[in-house]
Amino acid sequence: MRAVPTSTYRLQITSDFTLDDAAALCGYLKRLGVGWVYVSPVLRAEPGSTHGYDVIDHTLIDPERGGTQAFARLSDAAHQAGLGLLVDIVPNHMGVATPELNAWWWDLLKHGRKSRYADAFDVDWAAGDGRIRIPVLGDGDDELDRLRIEQDTLGYYDNRYPIAPGTFHEGDSPRDVHARQHYELMNWRRADAELNYRRFFAVNTLAAIRVEEPWVFDESHVEIGRWFREGLADGLRVDHPDGLADPRGYLDRLAALTDGAPVWVEKILEGAETLPANWMTRGTTGYDALGDFDRVLVDPRGRAGLERAQRQLESEPASVEAEDADPRRRWHELIHGTKRGVADGILRSEVNRLVRMLRTESRIATTGEHDDTDLADAVIELLAAMPVYRTYLPVGADHLDEAAAEARSRRSDLAETIDATVAVLGESGHPVAVRFQQTSGMVMAKGVEDSAFYRVATLTSLNEVGSEPSEFAIDVEEFHRRQACRQAALPDTLTTLSTHDTKRSEDTRARITALSERPELWADALERLHAAVGFGDATLENLLWQAVVGAWPASRERLHAYAEKASREAGVSTNWTSPDAAFEERMHAAIDAAFDDARVASVIEQTVAAIAPAGFVNGLAAKLLQLAAPGVPDVYQGSELWELSLVDPDNRRPVDFGMRADLLARIDAGWLPPIDETGAAKLLVTARALRLRRAHPELFTCYRPVDVVGSMRDHVVAFDRGGAIAVATRLPRTLREAGGWQDTAIESGGDRLVDVLTGRQFAAGGGIPVAELLARYPVALLTAPEHVDGSAPSRRREA
Repeated sequence: MRAVPTSTYRLQITSDFTLDDAAALCGYLKRLGVGWVYVSPVLRAEPGSTHGYDVIDHTLIDPERGGTQAFARLSDAAHQAGLGLLVDIVPNHMGVATPELNAWWWDLLKHGRKSRYADAFDVDWAAGDGRIRIPVLGDGDDELDRLRIEQDTLGYYDNRYPIAPGTFHEGDSPRDVHARQHYELMNWRRADAELNYRRFFAVNTLAAIRVEEPWVFDESHVEIGRWFREGLADGLRVDHPDGLADPRGYLDRLAALTDGAPVWVEKILEGAETLPANWMTRGTTGYDALGDFDRVLVDPRGRAGLERAQRQLESEPASVEAEDADPRRRWHELIHGTKRGVADGILRSEVNRLVRMLRTESRIATTGEHDDTDLADAVIELLAAMPVYRTYLPVGADHLDEAAAEARSRRSDLAETIDATVAVLGESGHPVAVRFQQTSGMVMAKGVEDSAFYRVATLTSLNEVGSEPSEFAIDVEEFHRRQACRQAALPDTLTTLSTHDTKRSEDTRARITALSERPELWADALERLHAAVGFGDATLENLLWQAVVGAWPASRERLHAYAEKASREAGVSTNWTSPDAAFEERMHAAIDAAFDDARVASVIEQTVAAIAPAGFVNGLAAKLLQLAAPGVPDVYQGSELWELSLVDPDNRRPVDFGMRADLLARIDAGWLPPIDETGAAKLLVTARALRLRRAHPELFTCYRPVDVVGSMRDHVVAFDRGGAIAVATRLPRTLREAGGWQDTAIESGGDRLVDVLTGRQFAAGGGIPVAELLARYPVALLTAPEHVDGSAPSRRREA
């Protein structure tokens, strides 16, 4: 079995931070304690792409990101430093924004169904009368008159499309030529209902490919295969496997191609859902673990006060009935509506395709009992009721049954149609069943992550990928149970606190989480902010002001960009397709007031000052828990210092690695940094934990809760990984108000121990007083003295 990393460090490779820049960073990453370097997609992408998920050529390392030789230099630099190399890959789709740059797509547009690549893309030819529908035209009836013929292409503004051989004759108008092509340029608003090729979610410029076809897999993985034949890469991260027709089959092929190299999948698990046991993967990319680390630090007693603050903002009476309403039921009612809205809106084309397939490829076609309107409604209800992203039939059939029961209970008038539809959807391998599985994940992602998450604002640190905001907090016992399960089931899965896709970075969430201990403070702040600059959407106001205090200090430009994205994703007071200019003007004026209005600035600064100390404690606690807990911890670029970012692209800002290297050198010279705005204390925790994992992986092979005794035991999370003991503080403000640790102690196991963070040693026998253990930092990482290397001496200088 191939080795797995002790940890990973994610780097976003762009034209501004190239593969050579990553190679130059390997020395720092080695000193930090990292196991493997983990890079974003590196295959050739659309020019200027900042993420790399819009691959246009599977045979080439992106020249903008450094090219083939730079990739080899990164591999050499990593391996010479003793680091592995993990690479993100994109099997589900290709970038088609600039058709002439994507040879597969260009050939498809030029030759249509006769193209060699006709089977590579997922096109419903019949739905377009034999043409691919390209949604690029602006509004107006005369847009086709803007076409122009340029040599062997049709031009539309900056876009160019091929002219099929034999379809242009001297004197033909551009409209006439367009009518003969294998594609139809149509108004962009028609895409939602009329598109006839599968996309990545609702992104028209990312066209899905049919990697389940053997030749498509082979040709789209030719460069990836080379990496492993030549020893350049050591593992892969697979983007969006839920979009694939056969994820298990894909992973089997990938294992054969890479000779069993470790693979992790970007799979979102809902609730108690588990990965299919027959997948060739070491686990997920870590969102399921992220929610555990956040919620064990939330004060459950703050929920009622934060909910009242929201209702107060809405000028609604705080009734007993409202307070007692089941939060999970409220959440599921919300996401049922948002998922229905997505399925009936931006993803209606996928629903329509399912209906067409039900008519042509199932026994429903032989009956006249179910008209197309009822079939579409049944499909939408089933998509909205799915409790997970998708099934992998026969795995997950119970989730389909659950969705069917929910759909029937909501739409008894459609019961017969729902039953007939489910009978087809439950047939493993049936084309309609496969298509439904690929579609349900799109509906979940767009309806929940990109809609519902912006419509709830009780405590927005909970609104994170892979989590339910309705689960407000978990106690220490539940935290231990979940970590023990992870150790038993997927010990090599990745864990994370921040990624390029998180809605808020880890320390932004840690600070917002501190509001759970101060609901009355937040209620007062909200009331004052609303009185000063209320803009007519109470939930969005709450959500935006939490983002402001969570990421403060942030630039005006960053907060304006976040406000626009959050408001349009919520889709309540404005949206992407028809923005409400008057509402957005009021909203942006509120953001400006944070910088220009002394009353508003004062509320923000006072609130940040009140919660930032607890936020620092929460940030250190979450970091240590993640770095020490079961799984392979992934550190997102730059997050070894405080990382106060918001949703992408804010979280892809440049990182000052020189500053981090200088601070690490000071720490290694003996400096014990304070817990302050520099974040150096977090760097200390990160380096010490990563180094211990890398030097002594045998200390992290099991999981056992550590006994805590005393009056403040509920404020401690402590566990033993098999020789490495992590101790973290939770609910720090409440702890301070109660008078501190008092008689609280942790079990020492009778062995002499040293805290690798501070170098302090603790005598064998009896318990260790937590007040003594956590006198310097709110976290500790204990092990036997013989396991501590020279970078953690027992004597330190303190700031």
